[in-house]
Amino acid sequence: MNRSDTFLISHKPFAIDLSTVELHISAHRDDRWWLSGTCRAVWYRRKAGETRACLGRVMLHAAYLRTEPDLSSPEAMLSNDLDGRYGGDTEGRWDGEYYWGAQRPETIEQHLAVLRPMMANFPVIPDGFDGWWRFQ
Repeated sequence: MNRSDTFLISHKPFAIDLSTVELHISAHRDDRWWLSGTCRAVWYRRKAGETRACLGRVMLHAAYLRTEPDLSSPEAMLSNDLDGRYGGDTEGRWDGEYYWGAQRPETIEQHLAVLRPMMANFPVIPDGFDGWWRFQ
C-alpha cells in the first residue's frame, strides 16, 4: 500500500487504525512469501453520484513476494506490496440520511459517532485513524 496526505476518492483510499494492523507470514516456500492479515479502517465511496462514509475491516493479502516482507511496524506492514482486490468489508455505512449495517442499537450508535462527522466534514480523517492509504 502507499500512503498519501492527498485525498482522491478515485484512488479508493482508506484511513487505517494503525493499532489494529495485523499481518503475518502465512507461508514461505522457494524464496517466496505469502502474507495475510486485517486492519480496521474507514473510507469514502461513491455510488450513483452519492458519497457514503464506511467503516469496517480491510483484508490484507500478498502472494509470491520475492523479497522478505517488513513486519517491523504497522506502517512497514502496510508498505508491503499488498493485494487490494477485496477492498473493505463494510460493517457500517452512512450517506447523510440512511444508515446500513449493524442491528444492535449500541453498535449503530458507535458507528454513527464516527460516520456522521466524516460525512459532515468530508473528506476528514477521524481521530485514531491514519491516512490516506491505497493499494498499488
